[in-house]
Amino acid sequence: MKKLISLIVLSLLITFSGTQSTEAASISSIKTEAFKYLGTPYKYGGTTTSGFDCSAFVQQVFKDIGISLPRDTGSQYQQGKAVSKSNLELGDLVFFNTTGKGVSHVGIYIGDNKFVHAASSKGVSVASIYDPYYWGSKYIGAKRIAEEAATEVKAAATEVNATRGEVAMVLANKLNLTSKDTTSNFNDVQSNSAYFEAIQAVSEAGIFTGDNNGNFNPSNHLTRAELAKVLVNAFDIESGTGSYSFKDVSASYWAAPYIQVLAQHNITRGMGDGTFGISDQLTKSQLNMFIERIK
Repeated sequence: MKKLISLIVLSLLITFSGTQSTEAASISSIKTEAFKYLGTPYKYGGTTTSGFDCSAFVQQVFKDIGISLPRDTGSQYQQGKAVSKSNLELGDLVFFNTTGKGVSHVGIYIGDNKFVHAASSKGVSVASIYDPYYWGSKYIGAKRIAEEAATEVKAAATEVNATRGEVAMVLANKLNLTSKDTTSNFNDVQSNSAYFEAIQAVSEAGIFTGDNNGNFNPSNHLTRAELAKVLVNAFDIESGTGSYSFKDVSASYWAAPYIQVLAQHNITRGMGDGTFGISDQLTKSQLNMFIERIK
């Protein structure tokens, strides 16, 4: 049975991987967005056009193209993937040690060995990463956010939504959960169902529950908000660092803590338009993406 489940999951993941919509925010506009703020004064702790500090400026520019980043420089340094200085691309975050105590300053690479940043002396301005008088010796690394950001986009018309049974199957396989119980825990899941063992396993692990009528509803779909809670509980994901906000997630919303945790661990980056998509039905490609991002 376990081998059969693995084969089914493999086919699901293959099916999921090719259907993702490409309606993502374009990183090509990031230089234009950043240059809108040229001349804005520097203000320590500032987060508005009356004055930015370095990380708030970067956060604002990425927000303008629909990508959420944490507020502080240290948390931004934990995002994306590391890239070498020789392979920098437009939109990469470049980091500097200006205090002698580690990462303390961030800017956005705009090509031609230049970056735009909120400098304490000049406000939002352009400098060279090879500046021999200061920035060249302070440079400590770069992270690429753009190529993976804003990829949980609105589903295309051809996108297929994931059912509860399919989610149970993927999670059972990922977590190596099995069940030896031959009596179903749910009225609507028979022992001859392809999802039977997986549903039994995730139920016994406390990841999924049924409805008040004793049904699992394997053909029903999950919302993205519902999946956030499922993933945090299934993988015991603890609260991380940084604070994220999505336009459609209020602080009092029931799934806000789960969505926040996923964002803190870079498992979710939102829909590319500043929202999380709390009521959107989870698509198969999005499910696959979330699972791949969980370490």
